[in-house]
Amino acid sequence: MGSTTGEHTDRGPDDHGRGPDDHRHEPDDFGWSLGALFRSYQESVAAALADVPHAHRGYQILSAVARGDQPSQLSLAGHLGIDRTVMTYLIDDLVGAGLVERRPDPADRRRRRVVLTPAGAQTLTALERRVQVAEDAVLGPLTAGERETLCTLVRRVAREDVAAPHAEARGVEARDVEADPDVRSRV
Repeated sequence: MGSTTGEHTDRGPDDHGRGPDDHRHEPDDFGWSLGALFRSYQESVAAALADVPHAHRGYQILSAVARGDQPSQLSLAGHLGIDRTVMTYLIDDLVGAGLVERRPDPADRRRRRVVLTPAGAQTLTALERRVQVAEDAVLGPLTAGERETLCTLVRRVAREDVAAPHAEARGVEARDVEADPDVRSRV
């Protein structure tokens, strides 16, 4: 039933088959588009990572460990936005799978460094290939140049967000910043 003010108030579809709330989900809406792309990416990559402990999180940890730019388990957790207690369990499972190991940090024996095992390095190489195939499928409608532009811009925005001075919004608690100089240097 329509209103006398000209508002569209019934809950049925309009002439285009859309309901009254569907206008917020137009393909030209950035949030909708980003969400649709993210869901497609997650589904494609989840299949590629199904056999690694904790799937995408496990892959992220392996990738970050391979780069070696996070000197402690705590800084690795902060870098990936994973609660430090949860990170302990994730690392435990990756250790159990023989993909990483914890070693004392030579600079501070109270800290533990997480390092790839040879099996972890091999697994990561295979996973990277599978993730690339999944990403290629998701970005299939784009040309190679468009893919590179999109990835470059997304990386830049992500780096700026990580570098922004709002640690609490990213899940890094003030006590973590104070306790670990590696976390402090990033916020």
